[in-house]
Amino acid sequence: MTAGARMHELVRRLHPICRSMTGDGVRRTLEIIGESIPLEVHEVPTGTPVLDWTIPQEWNIRDAYVKDRTGRRVVDFAATPLHVVGYSVPVHATLPFAELREHLHTLPGQPDLIPYRAGYYSGTWGFCLSDNTLKELQEDEEFEVRIDATLADGHLTYAEHVVPGRQADEVLIVCHTCHPALANETLAGIAVAVELAQALAAIPGGPRLTYRFLFAPGTIGSITWLARNRDRLGLVKHGLVLACAGDPGPLRYKRSRRGDAAVDRAAAYALRELEHTLVDFTPYGYDERQFCSPGFNLPVGLLTRSPNEGYPEYHTSADDPELVTPDAMAGTLAAVREIVEVLEGDRVYLNLQPYGEPQLGKRGLYTSPSLNRDNKQHQMAILWILNYSDGDHSLLDIAQRSEIPFAAVVEAAQALTEAGLLIEQSPEGGERT
Repeated sequence: MTAGARMHELVRRLHPICRSMTGDGVRRTLEIIGESIPLEVHEVPTGTPVLDWTIPQEWNIRDAYVKDRTGRRVVDFAATPLHVVGYSVPVHATLPFAELREHLHTLPGQPDLIPYRAGYYSGTWGFCLSDNTLKELQEDEEFEVRIDATLADGHLTYAEHVVPGRQADEVLIVCHTCHPALANETLAGIAVAVELAQALAAIPGGPRLTYRFLFAPGTIGSITWLARNRDRLGLVKHGLVLACAGDPGPLRYKRSRRGDAAVDRAAAYALRELEHTLVDFTPYGYDERQFCSPGFNLPVGLLTRSPNEGYPEYHTSADDPELVTPDAMAGTLAAVREIVEVLEGDRVYLNLQPYGEPQLGKRGLYTSPSLNRDNKQHQMAILWILNYSDGDHSLLDIAQRSEIPFAAVVEAAQALTEAGLLIEQSPEGGERT
């Protein structure tokens, strides 16, 4: 089975689960992810302070419906979890249409579709349905409504998966787990992250950097993780939030608040030959805004295909497994892996023979480009690296300036290091031991 097919199968499996900010749907989602990669699951009790927030009560739902006078379920939670407004309080009543109408949500501009709505922290309840279904309801009729749910002290659940590297410096990969029945907006990013984690774990000898995958509900989940990890945030050198990762739209990278962080430059380079858009940071979107809040200002960008609110199926029942494709998710995965390869390979070196060009022939590093044109790129990479390895320019800087492929620059740097002409600099500017 191809990576694209595996990711699509995972999306299909996760799609029917009713997820929310908390609850058993999140736990079940993490259980399924845990079949592919080991997870450390964290349960944070209701009432726990997290930065300026407090862990809310846990919400779980068993059943919900709107019945007409014949007993027919005209709105049925069993058909799709989108039919119930997330975090609705329990209700069981018989109401006239006029009173019920205040609790019904539709999309008049997309009359066949069911919207996604949530009522976090509001203490209310509601149903979502297609506008066409709404028009079929009799206004002179009474309806039985029931939301069999609990809102009680419990926990907020999130999970981490770590691929250890040779260095403690971390790359943070973030996916949110709180939205039900939204294949592209939520689940495609999870599927890409799972496949990426497996690929990183398969690298012989392990990756250079450490990769921490965070699966958490949006906003409150990332805020909780930040609150519980403040003493180790200095390890986070790069980060990506993955969302809207499976639709056919072009790739889109939103820069971190810093704008020129290494991950921003790596993403721009990795996407350069693909149809894509680069946009500057704004304090609206997904959880990049939590990691990029001014007190933390972490180097975390956002990778999507179509942006949130930027495709007609967004937050509707049309965001289903048919919208996402194996090829699109495979393309997103390939882009993320290219970003990772740049982060893995990018180093700053110091030329140990900076006075004039060192003699390459006696070190077995010189082949005349005029005699061996196939070696010209390698030879030019060596010359560029020697000239710009001054402790200030990274290999990515050199690849961009020389227009030599990054992989070829990395290969040439390795040859020069083995020949004793380069030494890697640590991020603090000293030699790396």
